Amino acid sequence: MRLAFYAPLKPPDHPVPSGDRRVAQQILAALADSGHDVEIAARLRSFDSSGDLARQTKLAGIAARLAGRYVHRIYGRPYARRPEAWVTYHLYYKAPDWIGPRVAATLDIPYVVIEASVAGKRAGGPWSLGHQATIAALARAAAVVSLNPADESGIAPHVRAPTRLHRLKPFLDSRPYAAAAHERASHRVRVARRYGLDPDRPWLLAVAMMRPGDKLESYKVLGESLALLTAHPWSLLVVGDGPARDQVRAALAPVGERVAFAGPLDDAELGPAYAAADLYVWPAVNEAFGMAILEAQAAGLPVVAGDSGGVGEIVAHGRTGALVRPRDAAALAAAIEPLLADPARRSRWSQNALAKVAVEHDRAVAARVLGHVLSQLPQSMVRA
Repeated sequence: MRLAFYAPLKPPDHPVPSGDRRVAQQILAALADSGHDVEIAARLRSFDSSGDLARQTKLAGIAARLAGRYVHRIYGRPYARRPEAWVTYHLYYKAPDWIGPRVAATLDIPYVVIEASVAGKRAGGPWSLGHQATIAALARAAAVVSLNPADESGIAPHVRAPTRLHRLKPFLDSRPYAAAAHERASHRVRVARRYGLDPDRPWLLAVAMMRPGDKLESYKVLGESLALLTAHPWSLLVVGDGPARDQVRAALAPVGERVAFAGPLDDAELGPAYAAADLYVWPAVNEAFGMAILEAQAAGLPVVAGDSGGVGEIVAHGRTGALVRPRDAAALAAAIEPLLADPARRSRWSQNALAKVAVEHDRAVAARVLGHVLSQLPQSMVRA
């Protein structure tokens, strides 16, 4: 099937890395793996962080013009090269899709949403325009694929029929991470040398963008938590960068020389960093599900994380990691502390994490699920 793809929050080829971009890239790859021909149909970022009605109105107007131009281009193609369905990834009130529903209606093709959330409290607030657009898009969708079970109660009332709502667990290509896990010893030597870490101490790892909002709040909780554990030997490696880097460093200052900052790492460097560490730690304040948490487990790294959003869909509490209240620094410390001195339990959780990702979260599994969903689409949304 020929598919038009759009990610209104951030296109998959955007130059700034983020978990959302990584998920979009994985979805494109999974769609291709399931035998579909996918093109990026639009790159407009409809994201409005401040609730600016004028900005939202302007973005909606730009989107309408882009939709018209896209349809014009498509009408210039032979039928054999026209899209047969439109797929939008990550739909919510701050980043609505004003392009896809319009194009799908004009071309008379199914409209599909992968990951969406609905916040009822936004119905009459500063993001009401984006909220209304999200509700309208969900109502039009021939299929809505949910990556986060926590979102489904908000989505379901706006989907035309229960049979159009599907579940897909967060996923990635686990192969490079599993390969890194098998080379843990050599990666640990190289990472220790590069960042000046003591290989005889347990290494904690955190991977996240450094930006204001929930990410910074998570870093603050992490700093408070680790300050309670200074009586124990450990080191922390932090991977990431962004506009809040100074605030992040300040948040982690209480643990002083124990922290090494790696900056941003590319895919080739990130897998070995996960594999070399002993424990992934992240408070996950308002986290949707945490792509880095999934990557960590794919590399055999056990996790201690905040139990927010869909994190519990990834981390099996007591089997691949431990879940605590997201903003509770003391609870996070209490979960980390016994693991610092228990390499046997970390090893068991590591093996469990590798197995869980391979069976439940590998991209091959997602390709089969998405392939099935798309095979059930109606030929025409007008007739559906």
